[in-house]
Parts: sequence; C-alpha cells; structure tokens
Amino acid sequence: MTNIKLAHPIIDAAARDAVLDALNSGQLAQGPRVAAFEATFAAYIGTKHAVAVSNGTAALHLALLAHGIGSAAALGQAPSVTNHQPPEVVVPAFSFAATANAVLLAGARPVFVDVREDDFGIDVAQVEAAITPQTRAVIAVHLYGQMCDIEPLRLLCEQRSIVLIEDAAQAIGATLGGRQAGSFGTGCFSFYATKNLQTGEGGMITTNDDTVAARARVLRSQGETSRYVTEELGYNYRLTEIAAALGLAQMPTIDARNDTRRANAVRLSELLRGASGIVTPRELPGRRHVYHQYTIRSTGAEARDALQARLRDRGIESATFYPTPIHRQPLYRRLGYGDIDLPVSQRLATEVLSLPVHPALTAGDLEAIAAAVLARD
Repeated sequence: MTNIKLAHPIIDAAARDAVLDALNSGQLAQGPRVAAFEATFAAYIGTKHAVAVSNGTAALHLALLAHGIGSAAALGQAPSVTNHQPPEVVVPAFSFAATANAVLLAGARPVFVDVREDDFGIDVAQVEAAITPQTRAVIAVHLYGQMCDIEPLRLLCEQRSIVLIEDAAQAIGATLGGRQAGSFGTGCFSFYATKNLQTGEGGMITTNDDTVAARARVLRSQGETSRYVTEELGYNYRLTEIAAALGLAQMPTIDARNDTRRANAVRLSELLRGASGIVTPRELPGRRHVYHQYTIRSTGAEARDALQARLRDRGIESATFYPTPIHRQPLYRRLGYGDIDLPVSQRLATEVLSLPVHPALTAGDLEAIAAAVLARD
C-alpha cells in the first residue's frame, strides 16, 4: 500500500554532524551557534537583526511586547488608573490560532478581519475599516508559503503609526518583488518540525529596529539586562544550541529545498488541471510561493471530507489547515467573538485541503497523489 506522508523532515549528514558537534561542545543552552544562526538568518532575510527564540508563538508574543504593545501587567508595568481599554491588534481570522493567542498572551485584544480568496491573506480594506484609536498593531499572515498583499498594508500602517508584524511562520524564503518575507515589518518565523526549515521547535524575530531587537533579547531571557539583573518581566524563550546547529546547517540548502517544493507544486497542478470541483493554488504575479502547503479547494465540506477519506484509503496523508476560523474556536466564542460573520474565512474552512508537496516526494508519489484526487471511486 502507498505510504505518502504530508510532511517529511530532511536531516542530512551535515545537519547530523552539526548536532553532534553541539552535543560534544559541552554548551547546550544559548551560545555561539545561536549567535551564528541569528547572523546568517538576518543576512538571508535582509534585516539588521534576527533574534532566535524557542518557537514561533514566542516570536509573535515577544514581537508585540518588544514594541510596547500589551497590558501593563504583561509589560511588567504598574497598572494605569486612567486607561481601562486594552490595546487592539488586528489579525486575520483564517490562520493558526497562535496568531491571535499571542495577542491575548500580551494582554491585548484581537480584532478579527476577513481574508482574500486569491492568496488567503488579510484583507487590507477590512484592516483599514477595523482601525480604532486603540489599534496598536496589525499581524499579517503569509499563509501556506505565499506572501499576502503586504505593501499596501505596510503603507497603511506607516500612515496610521501602527506596528506591522509579519507572521511568516510558513513563509521562509517567500518573496514579493524580490523582497523577503519578514523584511517589510517585524518578522516572526517558526522552525517547527513540519516547516520548510526544521529544528523541531524554534523561532526567529527579524527587524531593522535596534530598540526592538535589544528589547526582544532581554525579554527572551527572564528580562535580564545582565546576569541576575532583571529589568523587565521576561520569559524563558531561549533557543538551544542543538536547535540552532540544526537550523544553521539547513540555511545553505533552504532555497534549493524550496525550489523542489515549487517544482512539485507545478507538477501537481499540471496533473490536476481540469479536475472537476477542484481549485489548485496559484502563485500571484511578483511573488515567490514556497509551498509550505500545497492547498487545494474543494466544493464544500462534504466533498472535501470525501476526498480526504479517499486519499487516506490509498495511504496518502492530507490535512485541513484550518477547519475552524479562529473567531469560531471555543476559546474565542467564550470571549464573545462567535457572532462575528467573516464569510470568506468561514467558507475557506469548509473547502481547503493540503496535499503532500515536500522535497522528499518522487515523481511516482506526485502521480499517485494526483490519481487519488482525480479518482471517482
């Protein structure tokens, strides 16, 4: 029986050797490998700074706090008696829950808006309509590996003096106009085990702002400005030397691996061309899609679920990212968001299905995936 996984981490000899070197060094906590990973990553993205953290959610959380966005308690400040309204952060409803959870962790209030159908990215017109005097930031998500329409959003944030944070967890190597994801605003990346660059767990904040970078470095390590001197309320969000070694070893191959994903995506789209009831993903002009996920759309939840069952029966993994928009998650319903109507996000949640596209797939694997999608048994 076919056994095609949705994700397949590729740990080559260089990465294995790098991890062994880290283990043999005697220093497992944050050290020279983390610093080297940060420098290499910043150069790749094209920013002055990269700050390594323990995961992508930590990156989002610290990015907000480093910009001074959050409640007094979350920022380690004395509570104000004059301002009882929490700061607001505009987020897309169609994303992984961590995008909004980080806002709550900072003591701010998520404000949900809808996304566009063509790139699954945040709708800039809705962002503008959602801005209030309490708005402090917008988190733009580059979903599935393609950048959203970030430039108009950057201009809007600049005009309104609002912080722009890029949730680029799925988009390392994605570009718009030749410019890397994570270089338009404050970038937040994830190196979870299924990502295009994988360290098991890990994350990175990218920025050109010296103050934001310095503050993020303090906040990731218990708020210490020097050993055992705590200036701010901080966290244990450090990255290990082992994870940094694994990430650093993959940096020279990230573009080649992304190119393989892109080639696999092109081939899948060729094989699925003309398929009834299926919309294949497309790369929009001026953008470089790195296909963290190859996500098709089917005509409604019933058809999507039947397709997923057929793939499963043939030994092919697939997944729905995401079956429930964030504002309809139980937590956010309890917080009073359940009655919000965001029709594009709600419809996409019933239609999307991600197929294997990772670099370890063979030509035969791609044909088997397409055949299973096209079958009508």
